[in-house]
Amino acid sequence: MEPLTLGILGLAAMLLLIAIRVPIAFCMGFVGFFGILLAVGWKSGQAFDFEKGFNAAWGFLQFEPYSFIASFPIIAVPLFLMMGYVSFHAGFTRDIYHAARVWLSRLNGGLAIASVSGCAMFAAISGSSLATAAAMGKLAVPEMLRYKYHPGIATGVVAASGTLGSLIPPSILMVLYGIFTEQSIGRLLMAGLIPGALSALIYMAMIWIRATINPKLAPKADKVTWRLRFSALKGTWSILVLFVMVMGGIYAGIVTPTEAAAIGCAGAWILGLLSRRLDKQKSKAAAVETVRQVASVFALVLGAKIFVGFISLTGVAGVLTEMAAGLEGVHPLWVMLSLSLIYIVLGTFIDPLGLMLLTLPVVIPVVQNLGYDLIWFGVIMIKFLEIGLITPPVGLNAYVLKGVVGDRVPLERIFKGILWFLAMDVVTLVILITIPEISLWLPRQMFG
Repeated sequence: MEPLTLGILGLAAMLLLIAIRVPIAFCMGFVGFFGILLAVGWKSGQAFDFEKGFNAAWGFLQFEPYSFIASFPIIAVPLFLMMGYVSFHAGFTRDIYHAARVWLSRLNGGLAIASVSGCAMFAAISGSSLATAAAMGKLAVPEMLRYKYHPGIATGVVAASGTLGSLIPPSILMVLYGIFTEQSIGRLLMAGLIPGALSALIYMAMIWIRATINPKLAPKADKVTWRLRFSALKGTWSILVLFVMVMGGIYAGIVTPTEAAAIGCAGAWILGLLSRRLDKQKSKAAAVETVRQVASVFALVLGAKIFVGFISLTGVAGVLTEMAAGLEGVHPLWVMLSLSLIYIVLGTFIDPLGLMLLTLPVVIPVVQNLGYDLIWFGVIMIKFLEIGLITPPVGLNAYVLKGVVGDRVPLERIFKGILWFLAMDVVTLVILITIPEISLWLPRQMFG
């Protein structure tokens, strides 16, 4: 069998396994292992040499995944995750939301605007959109419903804003994208900062405009004294210190992203213990949740590494690159539109991390051959992934939020509320595609 034919069949088998709900990490590992076995076994001659194919696949499995996991940059992933979980259990994220709620509550749609900032901050340090939707759904949605907010806005803002953390650094998706594409992780983290802030501001502007036109959608909360406002700021210093330690160190060139992750993780533990917010039970919960999340992430990473080896061996990437060479006369907008449709559709039922690792070996050769900046494309790709999380009819964030709010808000109302935020995401995406400097200006200022 020709290697290219085998590669195409492998991709088809992958999609079939995903369709029958096999975990994507096992899909990639299974198809990759047996794909290498078949590709090498058939290369040996007319007859299939099982022993040679198995030895090649087993040798690859023994060396490549371990060498990848043992690399220095990937250490940032568990460290950033632990920083997020420790901060959550220490109550730092709750303090940020409380301060935003107190200061913004008198604006039109103030509680929803505060929810955007709270979700963005929590998602940034947790690295998980689904976890943000679950955690902030318990915290912010009941508060908005208590003040008679329209259920669509109250749930839609949490479902959509939970996706912001994949752009706002430190972002787990950005770190893994940088490792797989061999791009500077520092540049990628900085590239996501302005687009992430832009996304949040566009959400906030939409909420304010809608609430101003129709105050019944998002009534103002009770008046808050200035004393209470300034008192609420006392709880924000911990999370701000962590953010400055991590991003300030990278921006100043004092530490690498991996070293910044270690500093942020250690800082979260120290601040949590000094403030006496971390007892034995909370510390254990943070450690256990970190281990579970790291195991899930690394399973995907290992499966992706095996799958990448199979794709490279069959020459699929080379064929796609040649096809991309024939697209030089095609307007970039059509290429990006095609990619956006693929990612948004697949993103409705596949976790963003799994989808990114699944598609990188196929998409990156095409994008690279077309001459696109891979730092810029990293921002665009992650925006694609996060739009998929809230796209009807199978947006995962909506279902997670439905599980949190229960019968208080019907699922169809959640999706109707999300549609406004989905429209804003499309606006943001168009801006980021047409003005690449929004993503590239800050990395260039830092690194030249």
